[in-house]
Amino acid sequence: QVQLIESGGGSVQAGDSLKLSCAASERTFIINIMGWFRQAPGKEREFVAAVSWAGYITEYADFLKGRFTISRDGAENTMYLQMNSLQPEDTATYYCAAVQSNRVGRTADEYTYWGQGTQVTVSS
Repeated sequence: QVQLIESGGGSVQAGDSLKLSCAASERTFIINIMGWFRQAPGKEREFVAAVSWAGYITEYADFLKGRFTISRDGAENTMYLQMNSLQPEDTATYYCAAVQSNRVGRTADEYTYWGQGTQVTVSS
């Protein structure tokens, strides 16, 4: 069973940055794609970004406009999400997800394992 543990959330002002981390308990023979999703109150969970295990393939949600960067540290089994120029509309619970797949998916139902989420709150 893969365990995913997120960290790095918090409360910031508009324009600030945060870096989220997701530590995975298993190596590539269990999962090879990791992603970030977010869910704001009253809204559906939405795709943010995803990355292949080696970090060569990345996918981003169109609305990010280059503000976020996803990365991987294979040696540490950890994925990161660097979030810059945060805006109040980025306020949400951010979830780490993982799957063993032959594609970098953009929908929640493509992912098998999920973390508990970390809250990001951006005030204006």
